[in-house]
Amino acid sequence: MENKPARGEATTMSQGPERVTASVAPHADGETHHHHSHALASRHVGGHHLLSVEGLSVSFTMYDPNAPFWRAGRVRSEVLRDLSLSVHVGEILAVVGASGSGKTVLADTLMGRWDQNMEVRGSIWFDGARKDADSLRALAGRGISLVPQGVGNLDPLMRVGEQVRGAARGATREARRADAERRAARQRELFLAYGLDSRVERMYPHELSGGMARRVLLLCALMDDPRLVIADEPTPGLDLDLAVHALDDLRGFADAGGGVLLITHDIELALRVADRVAVFNDGTIIEETGVENFSSPSTLRHPFSRALWHAMPGHEFAVAADAAGKGDE
Repeated sequence: MENKPARGEATTMSQGPERVTASVAPHADGETHHHHSHALASRHVGGHHLLSVEGLSVSFTMYDPNAPFWRAGRVRSEVLRDLSLSVHVGEILAVVGASGSGKTVLADTLMGRWDQNMEVRGSIWFDGARKDADSLRALAGRGISLVPQGVGNLDPLMRVGEQVRGAARGATREARRADAERRAARQRELFLAYGLDSRVERMYPHELSGGMARRVLLLCALMDDPRLVIADEPTPGLDLDLAVHALDDLRGFADAGGGVLLITHDIELALRVADRVAVFNDGTIIEETGVENFSSPSTLRHPFSRALWHAMPGHEFAVAADAAGKGDE
């Protein structure tokens, strides 16, 4: 691939949309390929994945935190390395890893949020077209939507209904008025579908329960009919019933034909709702497989995945005998 600065840093991401090359050519639904195996219901609509990430590496240039302040030179810190994953139409892929391990950097990268001190290498395809930072940002809210990690992303001074509707778009006053009417109808439709009373429209975020606030974040993401939702840790702070309800909302979106990239540290909740699991460790995906393979450690390929299985409640929190192994077998 050819090089191009990415908002101040070099990158090997593609230069705008282009059709998928032979590396992501059409393939059968049931086969194992592109670093992953499938769930029972995995389908390749149009002969490709909804989202495909190949060899993604993300690093940041920063001052050396270990050097004295007055002598600190610049160092490059790699957060993601050679990461590959795929999301199919109609499924939830859960990216499971420890908090603070770089999963949110993955979400920001897929949304095209590339900082000036950030270097991005690898390839990202959405719906069969290769993307760069500009084309990913153009998809925000129009093809890919983000459910952010914290309810603090809601504006405390704006009523909930206004936040879900968002700003009307259009080149003329008449077009903006028509879009505002469409958005109001869409917002009422979403409130009805997700069990929010019309009175919630007039509330401010501080008046919402934790579960309601999480649902409002999801509705903001669904406002413009995205095809892919990236949900970054959508359940922290919720009790089990509310957390399951929040994930059921994502399940409903996927079952209706969307795709979900669920980023979480809670593997138990992920296994309740996901079709496939991508195990995240040390800045990369070490295994991407159908959720049914987590029924037994013998069906998991990587030693770290097997150690994760043994550490789950109900498995006696045992450490797998091969957990000390390094790398793939």
